[in-house]
Amino acid sequence: MTALSVLDLVPVRSDQTTGDAIAASRGLAQVADELGYRRYWVAEHHNMPAVAATNPPVLIAMLAAATERIRVGSGGVMLPNHAPLVVAEQFALLEAAHPGRIDLGIGRAPGTDPLTRYVLRGGSAESADEAVSRFAEYVEDVRTLMTTEGVELQIGPRRQPLRATPSARSVADMWLLGSSDYSARLAAEKGLPYVFAHHFSGEGTGVALDLYRSSYRPSPEHPEPRTFLTVNAVVAETEEEAHRRALPNVQQMIALRTGAPLHPQRLVEQAEAVEMTPDQRSLGHAMAARWIVGSPAQARTRLEELAQEYGVDEVMVHPVAGAATGTDVRTSPAREETLRLLVG
Repeated sequence: MTALSVLDLVPVRSDQTTGDAIAASRGLAQVADELGYRRYWVAEHHNMPAVAATNPPVLIAMLAAATERIRVGSGGVMLPNHAPLVVAEQFALLEAAHPGRIDLGIGRAPGTDPLTRYVLRGGSAESADEAVSRFAEYVEDVRTLMTTEGVELQIGPRRQPLRATPSARSVADMWLLGSSDYSARLAAEKGLPYVFAHHFSGEGTGVALDLYRSSYRPSPEHPEPRTFLTVNAVVAETEEEAHRRALPNVQQMIALRTGAPLHPQRLVEQAEAVEMTPDQRSLGHAMAARWIVGSPAQARTRLEELAQEYGVDEVMVHPVAGAATGTDVRTSPAREETLRLLVG
């Protein structure tokens, strides 16, 4: 059986506050924990009306405290937005609080629009660009600072030890994430686990994974390459109902891809009332065709086919099922049902 994990952007529906959305994600993580999912990752996106996952370490602390067994991590921390020492300190502290349960997934993209990126880097476009150009160096900084030994730095005549936390006993697992071959090459070079963002476009996955595996340089922590697949998923008792529940997220992705104004995620009935153009319908159909959308039997078959196609023993599902009118605002029953039906 292919192991299952969860990716969560903490979606904010049109009927929810940020607090409601966070409560719904807490409940979703608890369901994943109860069902035996392997890991639960939260994303980093900024200034988006339908996404509350702006700060992975804060969410990870909340979700790890609300669960018992599942690994909790970032999918991912967008490293150019942050000082490497701060990231290392955050995840060293999380690992100390929840040993053996923390994953640090790191990405190179800003996860936001240019203006917000500018503000995140203290109002300096040059600083933001430099952070991207130094990504490989920053990855190594985080990796070294989180070790139990830390590093020693020399500035002028003074030499001083530097550690992410004073007395670490274990280290969070570190993964590189990407949607191009850059991170695949870097992860292979550094002997790190790697995940390609298949859920984002569904294209280029095989090429990136082949590149990663073929050029992998073993490291002491990871003698073999480690990777898994990410995919959007909506599962319901019938295929027709699954496609209904997928519609709000399909419309959200159409807006994102075409530069249309973004909005809180619509309820299913609101999405059904939207008049879509033929071009929008065509784009939406093409995107959803790369997702797992269907009945339990259809979804499980497709999931195993994807795992076999890309040679992975783990699939991370991004449950994107929309909610019906009248749903308790602090819950996401359709997303929970996707997780339940996938495991049978």
